[in-house]
Amino acid sequence: MTTGPLRILLTEDDGPIRERLARIIGEWPEADLCAACANLEETLIAIGANEIDLLITDINLPDGSGIDAIRFLAKRQPKAEAMVISILADERSVLDAIEAGAAGYLLKDADSIDLLDAIRDVMAGRSPISSRIARVLVRRLAEQGQVASDAEKTADKPSLTEREMDILWGIAKGFTYGELADKLAISRQTVPVHIRNIYRKLQATNRSEAVFEASRLGLIKL
Repeated sequence: MTTGPLRILLTEDDGPIRERLARIIGEWPEADLCAACANLEETLIAIGANEIDLLITDINLPDGSGIDAIRFLAKRQPKAEAMVISILADERSVLDAIEAGAAGYLLKDADSIDLLDAIRDVMAGRSPISSRIARVLVRRLAEQGQVASDAEKTADKPSLTEREMDILWGIAKGFTYGELADKLAISRQTVPVHIRNIYRKLQATNRSEAVFEASRLGLIKL
């Protein structure tokens, strides 16, 4: 973090909002507003012409996306930070901005105190986000966690044939080889072959281990 005033670049296509934000930053003794841009082209030029500490940008711009400005900044000035101020709160916009390098994401209903506090947070290594954005991220993380959990469970479960599942249920209920053969209408000599396959797939060495592992993996419920 710089020891002097924060060098801030602002990008906002809406004139009145741009002027309001520029005034807030300009009147703040801890900051130096390098430029207040109205579109992506102006922003890219300003990034090339100024050493900045923080880019504050909208996403929807007349000639492109503020996310492209964040990516450009990350390449040209990797030590600089970026923060989004936007009306967009959809999952795709939020995730794209954060993946591009945005350290904060505020909605445009933030007042001057929220803005300055957010700037301080970003420059201190924190990630200020509006509550609606936080919900988007929490929901997304929860979905990813569920997908990962489901994938892990699927990967952990061995693939047993229908006949092997029948026999697994039988040994879980305590049936003998003869009882299993009669119940399933198969030869008694075939039962041990299926059981050996079940043990191998479940990495078990006996009936108890096989039943325990099958229950742990959710293949059967005792």
